[in-house]
Amino acid sequence: MSNKKMENKKIGAALVIGGGIGGMQAALDLAESGIKVYLVDNKPAIGGVMAQLDKTFPTNDCAMCTMAPRLVEIGRHDDIEIITMADIESVSGEPGNFQIRLKKRPRYIDEEKCTGCGECISNCPVRNVIYVTPDKEVIEIPSDDQAKIKKIIDDYKDKTNVLLPVLEDANYEYGFLREDIIKYIAQELNYPLSLAYRLATFYNAFSLIPKGENIIRVCMGTACYVKGGKRILNEIEKRLNIKLGETTQDLKFSLESVNCLGCCGQSPVMTANGDIYGYMKQAMVSDILRKYK
Repeated sequence: MSNKKMENKKIGAALVIGGGIGGMQAALDLAESGIKVYLVDNKPAIGGVMAQLDKTFPTNDCAMCTMAPRLVEIGRHDDIEIITMADIESVSGEPGNFQIRLKKRPRYIDEEKCTGCGECISNCPVRNVIYVTPDKEVIEIPSDDQAKIKKIIDDYKDKTNVLLPVLEDANYEYGFLREDIIKYIAQELNYPLSLAYRLATFYNAFSLIPKGENIIRVCMGTACYVKGGKRILNEIEKRLNIKLGETTQDLKFSLESVNCLGCCGQSPVMTANGDIYGYMKQAMVSDILRKYK
């Protein structure tokens, strides 16, 4: 076969640029048509901006509920190859026979062996580098608090990368993370304060303000919202005289919302200290709150 005929030969493969929700669906549609697909994204993982969203318009569905099935399908499809951390340097050729030159940035791991366990994150020598300055401020806290924190730290003395579990135990001990407690933990573990605050403000399980003795959570997922979840939330706010995210002055109740409780068949749903109450009506709110006062 001549070189000219080889050049004109159509290639049975496609390149999809961008791993957002549109690129993911395009890759699936092409692969289902029997075409080999290369899904390219310059980020460490596919998902795009949608992965950062809480809910999507107009259905109010959570973004991951929309994305998760597609992520699973792409991961399992034999005709889809994901190429991440890659930039396109050049495009040449003609329709049906393009040549793409990619520049793939290093990940410093063997992608063929990666299982997604996350151990590389906790042991990363860059993320977990410890910054020590000889003139740093010495944080002092009351002696009884010192004893509590030192006991928590001692429970992890033979382990590495213990900042997160120590913060978890301190949050459980006090019900929230006081500013001086965060600073003292960072000092005792010799971690940068910025890292301690980054963890304390990232996870919803942590709180920087006192939490109530009873945690009330109202589901605001699509099913619960449509069936009156907002009205239930408004009724609780009125009964407790607080707004969403606040705590009553007597520290008896804190009010939060969640995106899904996995009880869509019983919507609208609320929980109190983990106790689930389904098929909620506004008239039921006062009786439920009275049980926890």
